Amino acid sequence: MIIRYIPIPIISFNQQLLFLTTTAATISSPLARVEASVPTVKHTNYNDSSKSHTCISNALKISAKMGNLYEGKQIHANIINLGMTNVLSLGNQLLHVYVKCKEFADACKLFDEMCVRNVVTWNTLICGLRYSTERFNANVHLGFHYFKQMLMESVPPDCITFCGLLQLCVELKDGFWLGKMLHCAIVKLGYDQSCFLCANLVDLYGKFGLVGEARCVLDGVLARDLVLWNVMISCYVLNVLGEEAFCLFNLMRLKGVEGDEFTFASLLNSCASLGFYDLGRQIQGLAVKICLNMDVVVESALVDMYAKNEHITDARKVFDAMAFRNVVSWNTIIVGYGRRGDGKEAIELLRRMLREDFVPDELTLASVLSSCGNLSMATEIVQVHAYAVKYGFSNSLSIGNALINAYSKCGSIAHAYQSFSSIKAPDLVSWTSMIGAYASHGFSKEAIQLFDKMLVNDVKPDGIVFLEVLSACSHGGLFCKGLQYFSLMTNHYQIMPSSEHYTCIVDLFGRLGLLNEAYEVVNSMPVESQADALKAFIGTCNIHGNMKLAKWAAEKLFVIDPNDTATYVLMSNLYASDSNWLDAAFIWKMARERLHNKSPGCSVEIAGGFNTLA
Repeated sequence: MIIRYIPIPIISFNQQLLFLTTTAATISSPLARVEASVPTVKHTNYNDSSKSHTCISNALKISAKMGNLYEGKQIHANIINLGMTNVLSLGNQLLHVYVKCKEFADACKLFDEMCVRNVVTWNTLICGLRYSTERFNANVHLGFHYFKQMLMESVPPDCITFCGLLQLCVELKDGFWLGKMLHCAIVKLGYDQSCFLCANLVDLYGKFGLVGEARCVLDGVLARDLVLWNVMISCYVLNVLGEEAFCLFNLMRLKGVEGDEFTFASLLNSCASLGFYDLGRQIQGLAVKICLNMDVVVESALVDMYAKNEHITDARKVFDAMAFRNVVSWNTIIVGYGRRGDGKEAIELLRRMLREDFVPDELTLASVLSSCGNLSMATEIVQVHAYAVKYGFSNSLSIGNALINAYSKCGSIAHAYQSFSSIKAPDLVSWTSMIGAYASHGFSKEAIQLFDKMLVNDVKPDGIVFLEVLSACSHGGLFCKGLQYFSLMTNHYQIMPSSEHYTCIVDLFGRLGLLNEAYEVVNSMPVESQADALKAFIGTCNIHGNMKLAKWAAEKLFVIDPNDTATYVLMSNLYASDSNWLDAAFIWKMARERLHNKSPGCSVEIAGGFNTLA
């Protein structure tokens, strides 16, 4: 028997698509009875080419707008059948469909097979690559590959081309170098007076912290529009340069540009982050003067400004007076109460938000959970958790992390771990929260087991998670493990220990009575990190009755921080435990002379009642 190998010809993307769509229509009869969600062209009178072109064009526009890939491919097959693959306008619209549906492999295939291309074709592909969510860096470089090919084919780029490339640069770590090279090309081609293009340049430089370069771009444009002014103000706000933002705003007004809702929102955000309360009130007055005070963006920024400046009453007045609200408005006031730890008001606002038919998002729920956790409001936390599960938020990373912290603060470690387990891809915050929950509740072995599991999962630790692990080792008396992790932190991960890390090590030695080793650790520390470690060392000396080392530590601590009440309390208790009442009285006398004011007590709600803490 002779077997003959028949070579399979290489077919183009258009031929593959025509074969697949024709086969699907032949073998799957139910498809023929399904009504299309967009206008199709298979029942059109094809004798009139202009009508066919119009119908196909409209169908492609709707497919792109709705992101309907299946319909787009069917229209593509009809274009091939009609022999209209070389119609440039249809090819561009078809390419736009694949880009909007994020089918970049097919978009590139179609692009490479297009016999006729213009600058719109190149722009559609290059600008569309920024919408990719997978292998983004590869697509960024692919965008510059096509730009290089565009230049080699002598197709002159326009402003839209450069805008697409600049937006790709923003996503790269070293994208500002590519941005600077594009800036040179923009100047050489004479596009440096385009406000649209320069706004993208300012945005790029601002996001990389190159504020000086961004300002040079602004100053080089002779006729600036409002968008360019706004982007430059946002650049200053993003880089925490509030005074420069307001100086630019004054210059803008001198040029006869009043500003819009985005201008005022940026300025209010600056006042919020920098604590410019009085200046924020002036901005509010100016917004009222030019009738922008009823804009939801400005009002939401105003609520945020008052809340971050700890004027929650004013924030609430602005919120209650809002004629129109959106989810951002609700989130802003709820986050404001959450930052104050006012869980009761936060949960009440959430209920009111639901009654008014607004749908809370991840930020809303995470903020409510955080504020309820601060007050150990277990019942409310369970209710919010149930809502999150019911409406599909339970797998959210931010809500999962908030649930871990909230349940941990309520003492429900089992529920905290259940919330941790429900996160599909826990990040470093998730691991740290769960390890900290175990450590703070005395589950030292579980904490270090989870930490080892985190390392196996290739999650790179930071100083915070090491602090939680060292705290677990200290409280659990796991001496060898604690030293092992401290060595791993300093030698392998090159993390500089803070005063908290040293304090854990001092406490680790002290719990085993190794006072001399603890003394060596305190002596080897930088001076600025010694205060907390010295307090732990004094407490350890108190437990083991070593008055000599305790006095040495106290003398150093009185020099470093003479106004800390805890030091006097520690030393007084140490003398009292040794029945040295004269020295204990002397310490209290010294405290009264040096410390004139004592922090007032506060009340917290526990299990429905109020307990006063001194």
